[in-house]
Amino acid sequence: MAERIAVVGCGQFGTVLACHCAKAGHDVALLGRSAEEIAPILSKRESPRILGLRIADSIQVTTDGRQAMDRADLVITAIPAQYARSVWAVLGKVCPPTACIVSVAKGFEVESRMRPSEVLTALKVGREVVTLSGPTIATEAARGLPTALVAAGSESAIQYVQKALVTDAWRIYCTTDQVGVEAAGAIKNVIALAAGMVDGMELGMNAKATLLARGLAEISRLGIALGGRRETFFGVAGVGDLATTCFSFDGRNRTLGEKIGRGESCDSAVRSMESVVEGVDTCKVVVQLAEQHGVEMPIAKAVHAVLFSGLSPRTALQELMRRNTGEERI
Repeated sequence: MAERIAVVGCGQFGTVLACHCAKAGHDVALLGRSAEEIAPILSKRESPRILGLRIADSIQVTTDGRQAMDRADLVITAIPAQYARSVWAVLGKVCPPTACIVSVAKGFEVESRMRPSEVLTALKVGREVVTLSGPTIATEAARGLPTALVAAGSESAIQYVQKALVTDAWRIYCTTDQVGVEAAGAIKNVIALAAGMVDGMELGMNAKATLLARGLAEISRLGIALGGRRETFFGVAGVGDLATTCFSFDGRNRTLGEKIGRGESCDSAVRSMESVVEGVDTCKVVVQLAEQHGVEMPIAKAVHAVLFSGLSPRTALQELMRRNTGEERI
């Protein structure tokens, strides 16, 4: 018997998730925030954010949270980290207490520095929370191109999610390292901003490859300090997601970084983006956590200075290149 799955969030990936679940044979509801947001989906069964994606007639599209989550066994939340608390403070009241919650957000809540699963757990949403992460550029997933993801949480919950969501196009691995998976997904967005700046300044692939290698070192250092396991950062949720985000022209963080690298101000670049760019707010938290845990993160600090202190990307690059060299270490 098909599972009842509610997907919360009509953004790019939320819509793709709903379509993926429907193709897997599940009974699916897609919950939007307003009538204006879901109107084009209802009228044309297409998403204005992902051209060419057909939204099956079987998918229930609504703004009524109670209706969307009625009888839901699995609830997938595709709400950005900075908005999850306010959204789920309301939706949590109509979410079935027995439902397994799957979070696909990649960031830290600025005020609390909490990971998405921690916010949902604190709000006592559902039975338990699983994190689903990995290289998931929405435009590629919408075309049915293959990828691998990682489900992180308790043993029983991640096996349940794996069984429910795996298809010929999605290979899903399991891990109990939820801290590491969420840390990797959040911090890599900061490195992706830097990768975009490299593209904007036209510094070439050598510079970009170096950035990714040293960026991965920073991601793993802070992630381990937060309680993650080293191997997580060298797997699909770590280096896999990092590579996709830094190289894809559809990656929002990379795209924003490129605009800044070409000389556009951070504020102007953010206003020009159609969707939330998680790396901007995440960068604030990453630098705070690095200082709190005594972790050296020169790239993240340079990105922070560009975003919030007016430092030019080229000056930031010069300062990074002038750092003392020594033995390479992770």
